Amino acid sequence: MKRFLIAGSALLLSAHQYQAADKKLNQTYQAVIKRAAAPQRDLLKKAQQAWIALRDADCTFIGSGTEGGSIQPMIVNQCLAEKTAEREAFLASLMQCEEGDLSCPLTPALSP
Repeated sequence: MKRFLIAGSALLLSAHQYQAADKKLNQTYQAVIKRAAAPQRDLLKKAQQAWIALRDADCTFIGSGTEGGSIQPMIVNQCLAEKTAEREAFLASLMQCEEGDLSCPLTPALSP
């Protein structure tokens, strides 16, 4: 019985970690969308949708090694949380563009 409680707790924790990462990603995404020029917004939306499809497919693949097992949802959640945190860090880096950095698609933030 104790083993099932631990497994259930681990699954719940992995789900919460993914939800927290997803919430942070959504906040950062909204900030990037606000900063992006109008034509860039559609490009970013398409890129984000493609990234979500890739992330989900990757994590389904990662979890396939434990398909049917009680640990599979936890493995998938951990993968989703990790990839979501990576994407959030990438989007956050776009908010740090410096003047003259032509490799960065967003304009630098205005100084207060």
